[in-house]
Amino acid sequence: MDALDLARWQFGVTTVYHFLFVPLTIGLGVFVAGLQTAWHRTGKEHYLRLTKFFGKLFLINFGMGVVTGIVQEFQFGMNWSEYSIFVGDVFGAPLALEALLAFFLESTFLGLWIFGWDKLPKRVHLATIWAAVIGSNLSAYFILAANAWMKHPVGYEVVDGRARMTDLWAVLTNSTALAQVPHVVGGAFVVAGGFVLAVCGYRILRERRNDPADPGPTTPAREGSASMWRTPMRAALVMVAIAGVVVVGSGDTSARLLYEQQPMKLAAAEGLRHDTAGAPFSPVPGVEVPRLLSFLSTHDPNAVVQGTEDLQATFEKQFGPGDYRPNLPVVFWSFRVMIVFGLSTVGLSVLGLWLTRKRRRAAVQPREIPAWFARACVLALPLPTIAIIAGWLLSEVGRQPWTVQGELLTAASVSPGVSLTEVAVSLAIFTALYGVLALAEAVLLVRHVRTGPEPVSPDPLTRPSHDDEDRAARLQPTLMY
Repeated sequence: MDALDLARWQFGVTTVYHFLFVPLTIGLGVFVAGLQTAWHRTGKEHYLRLTKFFGKLFLINFGMGVVTGIVQEFQFGMNWSEYSIFVGDVFGAPLALEALLAFFLESTFLGLWIFGWDKLPKRVHLATIWAAVIGSNLSAYFILAANAWMKHPVGYEVVDGRARMTDLWAVLTNSTALAQVPHVVGGAFVVAGGFVLAVCGYRILRERRNDPADPGPTTPAREGSASMWRTPMRAALVMVAIAGVVVVGSGDTSARLLYEQQPMKLAAAEGLRHDTAGAPFSPVPGVEVPRLLSFLSTHDPNAVVQGTEDLQATFEKQFGPGDYRPNLPVVFWSFRVMIVFGLSTVGLSVLGLWLTRKRRRAAVQPREIPAWFARACVLALPLPTIAIIAGWLLSEVGRQPWTVQGELLTAASVSPGVSLTEVAVSLAIFTALYGVLALAEAVLLVRHVRTGPEPVSPDPLTRPSHDDEDRAARLQPTLMY
């Protein structure tokens, strides 16, 4: 093992860890904003309690995401200086937009939302959380646009061994980015929805144990009642179902782009070794669906799909000697884990929507949420996260041995002056630090979920003022007569 291998391990470990928080932040922020909007429109107290409850979970996760994201920037300077030199002029623009526009918008308005309770007018305070979540989604767009450039470089030229941007608009509207953004952001909403389902399922089971006489779904939400959790659970089910449709649709577009731009990744994901007309798709080894891979790749069931061995020979002629195949088992199984775990979460949401549909005989009364379904939501908590991490592994490992497709090899991207010992020490430190952070995150989240929503005081922006109270006291004797 050399410094390159350890540097790749370090980047994989830190990035996967950081990616645990990013999707949840993106989706959960929108969910919290939706709850606060419902409170603003209806004035119902349980919406306010739920907003603050899920808002704290969102803030815990957001803080961890910021801390772990900082390490990513240090890695580029420590272990990947040659890569940074090559892509710096191109990455500078989208990452500057992410930091100066998106993250500034997100962090500023999130601070106003945190400290603006009871101080800002309700509409202004509601606008702050929406501005923050818009910022987080813009941030995702700029980062994914930069990442997409590594897979399909456009709008640049190579001058003196460095990529120089010639068209910012081409970089930001890269066809790969336009397909990748809805796919990743949709996956983030699936992750957030699955998290909310698990929390709601746990709270429903817990509060039913504490209150066996819970009056059921026809009774308004009240303190300590399982009925309060039916609304956020239903909203999360809708979120996952809609996001699942977006993920599947954008995944279809991504598959066709892989056929054109990254044929080696497509062949590795299917385990296809040689060029094949009417290529089959194998859900698992030994089982094949005829012509399905060709249809998914081109919408033509008879199209020729290139195989890894034939592509290897082509790339050797084009780029010189070397192994241009990625880690085939990792790419093959990551693709299947992504599909199976992701569709399982979406299937759970569809089942939940059917179980919680309104009764025909009394349309105003929702169905009771079965205890077994609440348990299934809790047990399914890791599924969407595993699916989105598997998708990231498919995307990044499948691009190997390139850091920039067709332009820069991973072996040529590592910092030349970093030794194996230095990378090993930093990897050990980061792994230990991330282990502590993971424990802290788990303790904070579990403790908050177990505690449940706190009672809320009357809204100082709507409660009577002291003058109104004095006026009412003066009028009270008159009204008695």
